[in-house]
Amino acid sequence: MTATPRTLPTAPRIADRIGRLSGGGGDGWAIYYRTRDLEAAGVPVLNLTIGEHDVKTDPAILDAMDRAAKGGLTGYTFGPGLPELRRAIADRVTARTGVATRPENVVVTAGGQAALFAAHMALLDPGNAGIYCAPFYPTYPGTIRAGGAEAVAVPTRSSQAFQPQPDAILAAAGPRARTLLINTPNNPTGVVYAPGTLEGIGGAVREAGLWLISDEVYDTQVWQGRHLSPRALPGLTDRTVVIGSMSKSHAMTGSRLGWIVAPVEIARAVEALATVTTYGVVPYIQAASIFALGLGPDFEERVGAPFRRRRDIALRLVEGSPAIRAIPAEGAMYVMLDIRATGLSGDTFAARLLEEERIAVMPGESFGAPAAGHLRVAMTIPDEAVAEAVTRLRRFAEARLAERAA
Repeated sequence: MTATPRTLPTAPRIADRIGRLSGGGGDGWAIYYRTRDLEAAGVPVLNLTIGEHDVKTDPAILDAMDRAAKGGLTGYTFGPGLPELRRAIADRVTARTGVATRPENVVVTAGGQAALFAAHMALLDPGNAGIYCAPFYPTYPGTIRAGGAEAVAVPTRSSQAFQPQPDAILAAAGPRARTLLINTPNNPTGVVYAPGTLEGIGGAVREAGLWLISDEVYDTQVWQGRHLSPRALPGLTDRTVVIGSMSKSHAMTGSRLGWIVAPVEIARAVEALATVTTYGVVPYIQAASIFALGLGPDFEERVGAPFRRRRDIALRLVEGSPAIRAIPAEGAMYVMLDIRATGLSGDTFAARLLEEERIAVMPGESFGAPAAGHLRVAMTIPDEAVAEAVTRLRRFAEARLAERAA
């Protein structure tokens, strides 16, 4: 008797949720990858693409991390974080915002990105919509989609310094919307949302019945005006989730230490999620973060000082150019430049600038449609290199403008 051939099972398929993660921005990250390849090949590039401190984590913080690890803080950390760290974060938030914050409002996460993911997982069900302001940090739409929600962009305008407007928020907030994600000081634009903007956002959030997720990882890097956490506005404390991090304020990007500040019921939901994802954050990094927070505002100001200085250099060097208009650079590590007068897209301008001048910047298209025809310039190389790069960038832009006029 002949045996019947066995049919092999179909190969396992990747879950749809992973395929939905990508999208939202343009393909401008090709500039970053091309830059990385050139540098690996030994080609000198003035690299202003990535928001990474050129001065790394302070040795005193690393010494505290080393002491904690060698002292035995290497085991599991169940729950929302070390009590001492949650208390230090709560005290810092209270002092900086004026809003009474308790340790129970704080959950420690594996960086600000994990905090963004946890907040959206806690507040959005599949089929809901999460809205976010464009231009945007490139992970935002994918973070919203990760839990099965729809990601909907709220457009802002270059002519309004990319400040979100209430009518645009309400237009984007359809019946399935449950959250609004904002970021101030803003990456990529360098804009700090004005008090009036935040009041307008608050009114729209209340009218549409949304949770507000406020990404405030650049809250110590404010060069003009002041940072106002929307959690401090009337009626918003109990409907706002704040994302914080040690990355930008203390140059601890690789340590992956962030947090959520939220109403207690949301904090408990995030804690439950941590149990089935990260299982806690490395304890010796938490101990080092307690030490780092104890260094105080003067230390945080020193960490941010190079970016303020370089921002001033960049704005001075593009002032008066017929080819470039600078967006008000009020905070964070970035200056955004409007180069539409050259007639080139941000993608084309950045690609040609890299190939012809060996200067790497991010095209605005990487951050959503409202930033098309703009460039994000990261202030993350030494002062003299920033000055050289911006001087040559201006010269390049003005040559393209002249070609267009001819």
